[in-house]
Amino acid sequence: MKITTKFFTAIVLLIFSLSFARADKISILDQKFQAEIKNIEAKLDGVLGVAIKDLKTGKMFLLNEKEIFPQASSIKIALLFEVFKQVEAGKLKLDEMIPLQEGQKVEGSGVLFQLGYPSLSLSVKDLCVLMVILSDNTATNILIDKAGMDNVNKRMDSLGLKDTRLRRKMMDLKAAMAGNENISTPLEMMTLLEKIRNGTAIKDPQRLELLKILSVVNESKDSPIKEAIPANIPVASKHGELEMVRCDSGIVELKDRPYIICVMTTYLKSEKAGEEVIAQISKLAFEYFVQIQNSSEYGRLLY
Repeated sequence: MKITTKFFTAIVLLIFSLSFARADKISILDQKFQAEIKNIEAKLDGVLGVAIKDLKTGKMFLLNEKEIFPQASSIKIALLFEVFKQVEAGKLKLDEMIPLQEGQKVEGSGVLFQLGYPSLSLSVKDLCVLMVILSDNTATNILIDKAGMDNVNKRMDSLGLKDTRLRRKMMDLKAAMAGNENISTPLEMMTLLEKIRNGTAIKDPQRLELLKILSVVNESKDSPIKEAIPANIPVASKHGELEMVRCDSGIVELKDRPYIICVMTTYLKSEKAGEEVIAQISKLAFEYFVQIQNSSEYGRLLY
């Protein structure tokens, strides 16, 4: 059968119209999703920042995404990244053993403050695991000494992340009172996680090992992001908490619609409310991406 120009044009227009119809409907869902985030912000007695990115399409949902927030333990993502970059460059080895010195111990989260009698040595990888999974402050400070605080910040500069800064050790209240807080923005933390995941900032096998460590922490579901997500879906994240501050940043490996979500709060009147907001936005995001993933161009459930 001879295909005429008119027939070909008609087919192209039909395909375009179907694609446009789906895109138009999805744009309505997008607007509703963004509006729900704004509604949550309006009810929060504090400041909220959000950066969510659809890794399939590149679409982003943003709110106060360039505002600088205290990171608490979420800054450990940047430190972990620097450690693995130095391993990649041959400057550090994951199996290098480091003795725990009594003077290095600090209180707060973790277990190393209670261990080490009469002696204890741990590998660099052990310290990374403790830093992320138990948010061990002593392990974190040892890794800061090993990798170098300035090196972490220079690495962030090299990625264009000028507002992501490691400026003090864990539990250094004097430095915190002087204004030397560990900081980032929702947009920059989202960018860092995306560069890690897509391999532009770090290559395998270091990339895979880093993501594996960030994923193990969620087996205990102590991350507000993870609370809203089924246990069978991998999530690589690190949450943080300080007085009047709650934040969480992570990668959600939804099978056909992976996404990054970074939610940060500060000036909280209720810290519990901050945790609830993070979990609530995570739930909204998960439901949105599942809805898109599982539907046809007309919105019918496919599976």
